[in-house]
Amino acid sequence: MSELLDLIRSRKSVRKYSDKHIPDEDLKKILEAGRLAPSWMNVQCWKFIVVKSQEKKDLLSELSIGQPQVKNADAVIVCVADSDSWEEAKITHIQKPALNPALQCENGILIRSLEQVIYPVSYMMLEAESLGISSCIIGAFGSEITGILPEVYARVKKELNLKDSQIISTIITLGYEETPSAVEKKRKAFNEVIYFEKI
Repeated sequence: MSELLDLIRSRKSVRKYSDKHIPDEDLKKILEAGRLAPSWMNVQCWKFIVVKSQEKKDLLSELSIGQPQVKNADAVIVCVADSDSWEEAKITHIQKPALNPALQCENGILIRSLEQVIYPVSYMMLEAESLGISSCIIGAFGSEITGILPEVYARVKKELNLKDSQIISTIITLGYEETPSAVEKKRKAFNEVIYFEKI
């Protein structure tokens, strides 16, 4: 088994963290992994905001329907999809909407922007795992997409200085697991999800 597959197999969502702080150099490695993730035409339609202040973590926890791991994590990475990036990239030589999101409708641009952020999120969590740092993806929170907690989301956007075109895609919590434990990763069998040529 490859080392990367071992890493993928060992990674799990952790929601209880110890008081141990993540060294700045390790946090930078995690962020660098995200920065280097694949990006269509190198548009890089993402921004990453590192949050360590308790006040902002508490606000993000409120936005996340009170999930305690958001306020208790040592650090939180707010992953932002920026739909203006496609226009700013000025990919004028590609005039097919299927290949150039800047030529698509607003919904198409939004979907492509959110999809692109998936790649750095995965890279950052795997780098964290390689450093012995646990993580958890937060997907349940108020935003333009979910339509819940609009007042709290407005406060968060103001606190994080986000523009209208910048939408929170995902929140990653980071920290050291309070009580390390081995958990068997439960996934569907290989032949239940993998097909060759057709389903």
